[in-house]
Amino acid sequence: MMNRAKVENPARDPSRPKVGERPAPSVRPPDDDARLLSLLHSAKRELNGLRLVHLHLSLLKDKNANDISAIRRTVQEISENSAFLQMFNLSNDDMIILYKGIKFSSITDICQSIERLMLSRTKMTGLNPYREDSLYSIMELSLNFVNVMRFIESLDTTGGPDGVKARTKPAITLEELAKIERQMPVFDLSPFMLNQPVMDIRPTAQNQREYFELYIAVKNVEDRLSPDFDITANRWLFNYFTSNLDNSILKTLNYGIDFIRGHKIGLNLNLTTVMSSAFVKFDERLTDELRRKVVLEINKADLVENETLYKEVVEFARSRGYSICIDGLNPFWVTHMDLEYMDCDYAKLFWSPGMLDMPRDEYDSLETRINNQAKCRFIMARCGSVAGLMFAHRVGIHLVQGRIIDNIIRKGVSVSDAVTVARVMDDD
Repeated sequence: MMNRAKVENPARDPSRPKVGERPAPSVRPPDDDARLLSLLHSAKRELNGLRLVHLHLSLLKDKNANDISAIRRTVQEISENSAFLQMFNLSNDDMIILYKGIKFSSITDICQSIERLMLSRTKMTGLNPYREDSLYSIMELSLNFVNVMRFIESLDTTGGPDGVKARTKPAITLEELAKIERQMPVFDLSPFMLNQPVMDIRPTAQNQREYFELYIAVKNVEDRLSPDFDITANRWLFNYFTSNLDNSILKTLNYGIDFIRGHKIGLNLNLTTVMSSAFVKFDERLTDELRRKVVLEINKADLVENETLYKEVVEFARSRGYSICIDGLNPFWVTHMDLEYMDCDYAKLFWSPGMLDMPRDEYDSLETRINNQAKCRFIMARCGSVAGLMFAHRVGIHLVQGRIIDNIIRKGVSVSDAVTVARVMDDD
């Protein structure tokens, strides 16, 4: 008789329960309601190309937190080829996927795969919030922004029953904008004109202010002139509104330009404003010395839509002595925009906590681009935390702007000393 080969039992999966043992309860992932709401509010002026998948997992009769892991594994298959992809777990068990740069057919295939996977073991309890008989909804965010925001705000985004939820107001209408426009000539903007310093955080700078950005608190103006509408929701009407604001700012500055002598200032203006008669009048009042103390801040979205006009503005600025700053960049734009070609002096990168989770190759690309710019100096803007300050230091950005800088200055502390202390605590 032939000897049979000894067959060894396969190693037991330690994650599987033993016979007679109850399976360990699955751990529900933390809610991302507030984080997603904050991200959408900050991104509502830059929605072009951004799509959204809403997975209505709350409608499943039999819910299982392990489904989240299965979905994440499925989505991971296409995430590496996307320009942007981020997933959020909502407090009602739904999942939101924001993405950009993925073929619609690929997203549809993934969503159908997830739907088949979920409905193979359970069923849906009704229609989804968008009146569809589907476990998923795929949307162009710019066309569905208000509906998505209202859905998320209907959830408890405050973490408790005593919190106050934000309210999404309807987008401003032409009629409402016309009413605001009629009020502008007699409206005193001076209480709403603020300034925020851009600080050099290097020890050798000794709390040196690179320049002050002058800007209008649009939210405060909205609360005063149009409390029932969202001025920023419609990008085209918002651009028209800011053009009127720009002209009002220039008129205000025309009556008092002496303060420029002691400070370098930044003016956040539309491209069309810089080429307007209102700016020409402002320019004529400045000496060559004062023009060299003015930084023209141009938003990235304005630049992308009007690149030819931007080049005209740059040519004008160079001939008159102004500096140029490209405003509103994120890591993707920093690594893909040719800032040398754009001929700018400064570039503002908006801080986001999500930068702490950047893949290593994206971080390395960002750091390389920042440190290889021969002319352009980077500013970490909207920096409201020590984490943002430390990220700027690590990646090689020496100019920082935001609430964290304002708080440090208000306490009478040297910014470079604060960075040193934060570095020591970070190392510990």
